[in-house]
Amino acid sequence: MARSRNRYYSGPASQNFDGTVFLNPDGEGPKGFVDLVKWQLSGNRKKWPDRYESPYRDKPPAQVEGSDLRVSYVGHATVLIQTGGLNILTDPVWSERCSPVSWAGPKRKNDPGIDFADLPKIDVVLLSHNHYDHLDIASLSALRKRNDPLVVTPLGNDAIIHKSDRSVRTQIADWGESVELPNGVKVHFEPAHHWSARGMGDRRNALWAAFVVEGPGGLIYHVGDTGFFGGKFYEEAAVKYGGFRLAILPFGAYQPRNFMRPQHQNPDEAVQGHMICKARHTLGHHWGTFQLTDESIEDQINDLDAALEKHGVSPDSFRRLMPGQSWNVPV
Repeated sequence: MARSRNRYYSGPASQNFDGTVFLNPDGEGPKGFVDLVKWQLSGNRKKWPDRYESPYRDKPPAQVEGSDLRVSYVGHATVLIQTGGLNILTDPVWSERCSPVSWAGPKRKNDPGIDFADLPKIDVVLLSHNHYDHLDIASLSALRKRNDPLVVTPLGNDAIIHKSDRSVRTQIADWGESVELPNGVKVHFEPAHHWSARGMGDRRNALWAAFVVEGPGGLIYHVGDTGFFGGKFYEEAAVKYGGFRLAILPFGAYQPRNFMRPQHQNPDEAVQGHMICKARHTLGHHWGTFQLTDESIEDQINDLDAALEKHGVSPDSFRRLMPGQSWNVPV
């Protein structure tokens, strides 16, 4: 049977695009529908509390200048990065649910750590891929109306955004390419082992990526979602960049391993990634806000603590912040 046409992107075949869909070169694609049904019917999902409140609420400064670096954890994969006079948001989600509909799907267990009205002027959004817990059209449109930031995102995601809001400014690129930002800041697109979809008929029609932000504050490595993939991409990043002042790495949504391993690293793998990529400091994210998989919030915390102890990594070097907590990252 002929493969359907790509809905979002048209371009030449490459190492990570076969002419129709995007790929993890030498890696794995997403699990199939039968595997999904088996997982959903397994009955192994642990119960999360109705609410998992954070006692913190951040009111960030208007800007952070020069080589200073401040990060604030909003929740899940949303982080405010302030450095070099720029305010950068990763995968902004202020919606109550990460879902194609407002009345069903994973619901927030805590409020965003920064009230939307308390955000400083946002200059840039780094959008890693199109899953609903990362690409939230309502939040992107609200940011466009407020500040008109540039949304920097991998190939094909611009088409998804513009289908709902043609006024959002976007800049797309492929792995290995770079985007120039103001104030001498660059964003480099790097590989991640993941996949993409907004529905049943658009799997891998848009690309996913990690980002390296290069500027006065040094090198920041942001990974929205990834499978560990034997540490291959971390090793390549360490060789290419020589290490990072800060890595922002996911460690939640990892059980059951037979289903999630290719797409979501677990806490032990995240700590290994911190070491392999030669990050001096790491902010852990993708935990405690939306229940996407089987493990409990306590599992996420305890498994990370166990991994830090196992690998001899200080909790001061690999930090797990609550929504609303901020961190002035040392050099």
